[in-house]
Amino acid sequence: MTSSSAGFLVPSTVHRVEETITRSRFITTLDRAPSAEAAHQFLAQIRAEFPDATHNCWAFIAGPPGSSSSVGMSDDGEPHGTAGRPMLHTLTHSSVGEVVAVCTRYYGGTKLGTGGLARAYSGGVALALETLPTTTKVNRVPVVVVVPYTAVDSFERLQERFDFTISGRSYDTEAHYHCAVPSSRLAEFEEVLKELTRGEASLSLERDT
Repeated sequence: MTSSSAGFLVPSTVHRVEETITRSRFITTLDRAPSAEAAHQFLAQIRAEFPDATHNCWAFIAGPPGSSSSVGMSDDGEPHGTAGRPMLHTLTHSSVGEVVAVCTRYYGGTKLGTGGLARAYSGGVALALETLPTTTKVNRVPVVVVVPYTAVDSFERLQERFDFTISGRSYDTEAHYHCAVPSSRLAEFEEVLKELTRGEASLSLERDT
């Protein structure tokens, strides 16, 4: 699945795989990274878990699958371009977004060469992605919905049907709701809302203040 208005795949939990390649131990751990800060926090956790590792190489995409707006990578002491970049390349060409990968290496005494290292690090990420548990992140649009009091119960029952969230309510002559509606269903939601209230409800995009 690729990024779209319907959403995209993200890791649903921390996931780890391990391989031994020419006596070196490679431990690849993935997690969700909705921001660069979250990716670096995860990296710090892995470094604390494996403080005696030879290397903790990493890469992340803090956005939709294939996004390049917020990415990062590091070879962490391996020869330049042999770890972070191959890891990022593998993440970029997957169908998963908001993902960070840390590949922990314990050196086994035999050098792999630059090509061997690149294959080991990219292969670890690819192996982890194959079995990574995922969930779908739904893109939602913030809106303000105003409905007459007679339609409040019916409106709130639409939550299950349209999977929208309500972050705030206020009341004056009518009921005002601050909602986040799946972007792929916004047009249908607005149409049903008008039918439900016989045109008395209104929906507007919520603006940042």
